[in-house]
Amino acid sequence: MVFRPSRRQILSSLLFSTTTGLIVPLISTKSVFAHSSTPTILKTSQASRFNPKTDIQPLSNTRQNTHPIIMVHGLAGFITLGPLQYWGGVHNIQVDLQSNGYTAYPVAIGPFSSNWDRACELFAQIKGGTVDYGEAHASKYGHARYGRTFPGLYPQWGEINPQTGQINKIHLISHSMGGETVRILAQLLANGSADERAATAQNQLSPLFIGNQFSWLDSILTISTPHNGSSAVYLEQTALPFLPQFITFLAALQGDHLLFGYDFMLDQWGLVRQPGESLSSYINRVENSKFTSSNDGSGWDLNPDGASELNGWVQAQPDIYYFSVGTLQTYRDLLNHHQLPDISMLPLFIPFSIFIGKYTQNSAGHVIIDSSWWPNDGLVSTNAMAGPTVNSTDAIVPYSGTPVKGKWNYLDVMDDYGHLDIIGWGTHDMRPWFRQIAAFLASLPQ
Repeated sequence: MVFRPSRRQILSSLLFSTTTGLIVPLISTKSVFAHSSTPTILKTSQASRFNPKTDIQPLSNTRQNTHPIIMVHGLAGFITLGPLQYWGGVHNIQVDLQSNGYTAYPVAIGPFSSNWDRACELFAQIKGGTVDYGEAHASKYGHARYGRTFPGLYPQWGEINPQTGQINKIHLISHSMGGETVRILAQLLANGSADERAATAQNQLSPLFIGNQFSWLDSILTISTPHNGSSAVYLEQTALPFLPQFITFLAALQGDHLLFGYDFMLDQWGLVRQPGESLSSYINRVENSKFTSSNDGSGWDLNPDGASELNGWVQAQPDIYYFSVGTLQTYRDLLNHHQLPDISMLPLFIPFSIFIGKYTQNSAGHVIIDSSWWPNDGLVSTNAMAGPTVNSTDAIVPYSGTPVKGKWNYLDVMDDYGHLDIIGWGTHDMRPWFRQIAAFLASLPQ
């Protein structure tokens, strides 16, 4: 009998998650249906583990704010795909937060788009309106200026609350590449874009590019974010040089409704089949899209050189609480001092982890990568997760119990947690941990 996979089985094999531009099936031999106790954090200054509830406690016994939590996914992300949640796997972290009294909204932004494009989409999804990628930006990279239109998850964002007299703010929780995206959003809200202001008439300029929109964000929390990029992109360039073309091909299939449920959101690149357009004409247009060779995509932003470029103009804003959490799932090989993956790592991440765990680079014109980059969570170097350090002036401080605005308050490393474990795609039920984080954010002084 010949095996013919169903469309659902085909779709499952095409679910991807990575922060390095690598295509990795989310389904693996490490069951997402397993349960575990509340996760632990490993302090670098301590030899033993401890429960985060003993450390990341609310700052007061009474809630200090009711700002909504916006949950921003990383590369290849989504909100819901069949029975699976990006935030929680088979568990729904958003629903759990809502049931515990927190307003939380997951967003869906371009899975493979650049952080600039994703930030523009994030702004429109939260505030409402049509996505404006900017006249100067769109002209530079050769894609459409405008994207989809959204009703707004929190249209009153940034307005004065008549009951409190204060600005309506939000908390941003981001995973992986999402951490870079929210940093750009914060930068644009505060400073806007001089290029866009110069290229666009005042009455046609997106509010995002005007600047001076301070205090719209109360806090930013980044989880497993490659703030300095990931050295795994160099493995991709060697082993998967066809990746951009493959993503484009899948987007073409989506345009013909062969892939259901997963949205590549590459409308700005023309990767949407028009009414009455033949499939052959559409595929030809997709193949000639500039997306496959453009630096206006996730591949460049996740490259250490691309991340260095981003770090050069995106800075921590003085009115925002910044928090970061790292993940680590490797150990030091005593024989050659490389980092090797822990036995609990998702099997499909092991080759990438081994590569990161021993890769070095010291080429002129490129970011220097040394042994400090070797510890990783399967896809990202742990040393990149505390905050941006390459070509950045941002300050990073260990969280001491008193959060500081305008600096990265590093909450430390979740030991033996892989890149997807931290969002519930491993053996850990992460709902209790996210509940604790939500309580902590709600206690931040105003």
